[in-house]
Amino acid sequence: MRLYQKIIIGILSLAAVAVIGLTFYGMKALDEVNDVVNNINQLANRETKKREVAVSIEDREPFSILLLGTDVGALGRTGQGRSDSMMVVTVNPKKQQSTIVSLDRDIMADMLDGGTFDKLNHAYAFGGVELSMDAVEKLLDIPIDHYVILNMQGLSDLIDAVDGIDVDNQIDFTLEGVHVPFGQITLDGKTGLAYARMRKDDPDGDIGRQRRQREVVTKVIEKVLSVDGVSNYQNILKAVEKNSKTDLTWDQMLDIATNYYPAFNNIEQEQLEGNGQLINEIYYQILGINELLDVQNLLKEQLEMPTSETLEIDPQYEYSYNGFIGNQFYDDSNTQEVYVSGDTDPDDDY
Repeated sequence: MRLYQKIIIGILSLAAVAVIGLTFYGMKALDEVNDVVNNINQLANRETKKREVAVSIEDREPFSILLLGTDVGALGRTGQGRSDSMMVVTVNPKKQQSTIVSLDRDIMADMLDGGTFDKLNHAYAFGGVELSMDAVEKLLDIPIDHYVILNMQGLSDLIDAVDGIDVDNQIDFTLEGVHVPFGQITLDGKTGLAYARMRKDDPDGDIGRQRRQREVVTKVIEKVLSVDGVSNYQNILKAVEKNSKTDLTWDQMLDIATNYYPAFNNIEQEQLEGNGQLINEIYYQILGINELLDVQNLLKEQLEMPTSETLEIDPQYEYSYNGFIGNQFYDDSNTQEVYVSGDTDPDDDY
């Protein structure tokens, strides 16, 4: 799916609508937004966390959020699904900075079961948001404080909720029966979802798709914060309510909207990806040690944590971060304990 940006819409739209709604609609808006937050709130039952003491958003401490976009909710797709878009956001209100790191779904990652490595997006299918948070926390060596999930129907609903967005489409294409013509056009939810999903007809592949996703998100957020967005706040709330889950509480969202929001005006974006490799005829991204260490330290700086000079990993797992394949991969019939899953991902567009 790679629609990680739609998660940003979920959290920023909800926070913005909360504050704007309170200003323009008084207690009625307060009740409606509060009801939405209660309906989408779902705690993550994690047994272990990197932080011994939970971060305090009320006290304006820097924090991190794992943003997950799942490949269900539209096109007849149901079930648990995979988190085919993943992003870690760190927010520092004192520095008024945010850092967004996109995580390639095909990154080979530790599934934390004693030896299995698999695609990072499979963690959600295996163990829900809890395993996703744990796997990303292990990978990036930072605490993951909160999460937000939005399924792919959320992007479509949000585009419709703001009465569409205008784009200058450079590629005439049809995706699964949805035609998106060349030129200056207005996208509704259906065509907007196709515009953000399309990859194979773009000569730049995933890079082009991610560029279009950023464009869609930017335009949706602009409309959410506009007068039209305020007038349609109920539709925006419904779009968020039907398609998202988060462990953030109402009070935390209000604190983010009032005390952290300036940090979202200064966003540094990074992409964590490695070298593509076929292992057991399955495609994986193998991360480089230096690249991973750089991203870890970038996020640690934003969270005001000590940085590291070396990557702290178990030597037997080092191959999964340095691109070396050779004979390091074994199946579970051999004596080597590390096992690379052969599970396939049939839909490469999501």
